[in-house]
Amino acid sequence: MDVDIRLESSLWIGTKRYRSVLNGWYFSWTEVDKKNREKRTVTVPVCELIGVEQGGVEVLPRKTVEDTDRDFTVFYVKRSSSGGSYGLLWGLGRIQFSCPSRDLRDQWTAHLRAAVKTHSPSRPLRLLVFINPFGGKKRGRQIYHSLVAPLFELAGISSHVVVTERANQARDHILKKDMTGFDGVVCVGGDGMFSELLHGIIGRTQQEAGLSEHDPTVTLQPCNLHIGIIPAGSTDCVCFATVGVNDPVTSALHIIIGDSQPLDVCSVYHHSSLVRYSVSLLGYGFYGDVLAESERHRWMGPLRYDYAGTVVYMSNQSYAGIVQYLPAESQLSSPRDNTRCLSGCRVCSESRERWVHNSLDSSSSYSVHFNQFKGDSDGEWVSVEGRFRCVSLTCMSSSCPRSPLGLSPSAHLADGTGDLILVRDTHPLNFLTFLHRHTSTQDQFDLPFVEVHRVKAVRFSFPPEQEEEETEGVRDKGMDDQERPCVHDGDTLDIHGSQQHLTERGEGGGMSSSKRRKNKDFVCGLCCGKSPSVSVWNCDGEILPFTEISCRIHGQLVHLYARGIEDKAAIQKCREGQQKCNGRCVLHN
Repeated sequence: MDVDIRLESSLWIGTKRYRSVLNGWYFSWTEVDKKNREKRTVTVPVCELIGVEQGGVEVLPRKTVEDTDRDFTVFYVKRSSSGGSYGLLWGLGRIQFSCPSRDLRDQWTAHLRAAVKTHSPSRPLRLLVFINPFGGKKRGRQIYHSLVAPLFELAGISSHVVVTERANQARDHILKKDMTGFDGVVCVGGDGMFSELLHGIIGRTQQEAGLSEHDPTVTLQPCNLHIGIIPAGSTDCVCFATVGVNDPVTSALHIIIGDSQPLDVCSVYHHSSLVRYSVSLLGYGFYGDVLAESERHRWMGPLRYDYAGTVVYMSNQSYAGIVQYLPAESQLSSPRDNTRCLSGCRVCSESRERWVHNSLDSSSSYSVHFNQFKGDSDGEWVSVEGRFRCVSLTCMSSSCPRSPLGLSPSAHLADGTGDLILVRDTHPLNFLTFLHRHTSTQDQFDLPFVEVHRVKAVRFSFPPEQEEEETEGVRDKGMDDQERPCVHDGDTLDIHGSQQHLTERGEGGGMSSSKRRKNKDFVCGLCCGKSPSVSVWNCDGEILPFTEISCRIHGQLVHLYARGIEDKAAIQKCREGQQKCNGRCVLHN
């Protein structure tokens, strides 16, 4: 098949001559020896070119320009192994070419820039950037200005930067300010900052579409504005699960080339009032107790999670509850099929095609299921009652550096489902086995007290004999003391998050993000005689003010500047020549 050659000539890198070719989709250069024999070829997809500059230019660690009238410099995405991480690190590749004449240099730079515009139409031109200066190790500003801003400048992206000074400032800005002209929003911080952007973008999109976020049966409007994540927090679970590494340069390059990864979102309701959105972990029991305990020790930094996990494990608590769930169709995948949601995932792609088909049929089962969401009819709902160590719902694998495969290794980012994990009450050593398997490749679901289900919706409530006692205290200040884990007098727990603007409009009220409330109970089974009767919900690192909740998964509601985790094995085969791509696939550089 004929290839549409746009430009071809001999160029020099140092003293070596190269045959350089630009066609519609790829830019390649092949070393040629003195006998005109071709050696190694490097091929870069045009869509992964970051910038083309005249002269000899360096960008990182600081910008320098060598004014040579016959040279031009090409910057592109260069992959490397990320060590123990599951994904691949992206770095800024740089190559400086010398031309026989200045006219040829101008021709190459013009053609390369035009090719990038033609084949990368989704690249952002203007971004709104929020920096959390307090998250993680408090290096957000330094990370952005030293690593990210120079790359944005190289790619021709203009950015408006907001350094946040309070919780929910980013969310409120997106909800209330004029967003005209922005192609996307970027957070420099951790999962908390990402959650603010998530709530702001979803909320604004529904307002503009005239939809109520408080109706669980409403199909929410997908959001057009993309979200970029520059990891700089204590936890960067969403970034790790969608990219495979927590690296600011890798994330910045995904943003620059305009990668787009759809993402499922779970909406959480209490009495038909939206409480919060979740994308990673919605956890009751162990994970809720760990968060509640860790909040009392924020001065410890990230070490507080290790400490809190030990304290909560030693408390040996389980909780009574009724879990109801709406099973997802099992034709495409299951949480035990040992597959991974990687870049270009077939399951997520086919799910999207199925939704488009179902949207043409107003009587589709997908719509009917959620018309039952608030109704009394059980429909196809399944109910499980008992005592649980933890109840977890996740819309992604929730992988992180400590748990490379995550809470649910076969969960998908964009298939419109979540994985419900139920861990029943068991001996402490059995539960420790379950926790330890998250750090290895062993199947954490292959235990008799653990079950996992792929679901579209979930409801959690208390058994009838416990319900009246445990839930009557939920008011506009949140849970009463009986509903929370046991905390020593004098301790306070700061509850803040994006739920304020959601629950305050619904029935029953919500909890102000600016209030600190007194805790009289905390999970400390080793030193307290009283065992807490209920736990709290951990929703992406925030404590929910309610315990009886209902949840629904919204398929591909938002888009991130990412492409999913790239398959290391496929890239290795490609580089070793086992895949016959002839150096022409996106992974071959």
